[in-house]
Amino acid sequence: MLHKIIVLSLGLLFLTNCNAQKETKTSTKVNVDKTGVTKITNKDGEIIYLNEGENKFLKEYQMNVTFKGVSEDSRCPKGVNCIWAGVAVAQVEVMGIATRPMTLNLASMDNKGRNYNKSAEFNGYTISLADVQPYPGADEGTKALNGKYKIGITIKKGGEDSTTK
Repeated sequence: MLHKIIVLSLGLLFLTNCNAQKETKTSTKVNVDKTGVTKITNKDGEIIYLNEGENKFLKEYQMNVTFKGVSEDSRCPKGVNCIWAGVAVAQVEVMGIATRPMTLNLASMDNKGRNYNKSAEFNGYTISLADVQPYPGADEGTKALNGKYKIGITIKKGGEDSTTK
């Protein structure tokens, strides 16, 4: 009889502890990583950072995301006066658990005339480019940044009538 009471009380203690560790859906966290990048995360629209060539499986979205690289970086370097601010275009490969891989070209700004899109639709989600680092300098230009890029993307659930692409 004593053994049953001890096992039952330990079981209830473990269940209570598990319930206390669950995260609330409306919580917001601000984290600063080792490189000094501020990450603002919440359950809806979390910023996900990827290094060039990095691959992550995002369990909550049931998709695999790979940052292939930056195909274009015409952003105006620091300390230089430019006519146009420029744009960075990141190639992000996404694949759902039941879909084939698809490469999305996400730009740092929207410009429909030049076919630059900051967001793209995939499997009912809207994937947006939130950040491209590092910013080019006047001395080294963008050639020195190859292989060193890091991007931040957000993934949000699309509307009810969004289509799978």
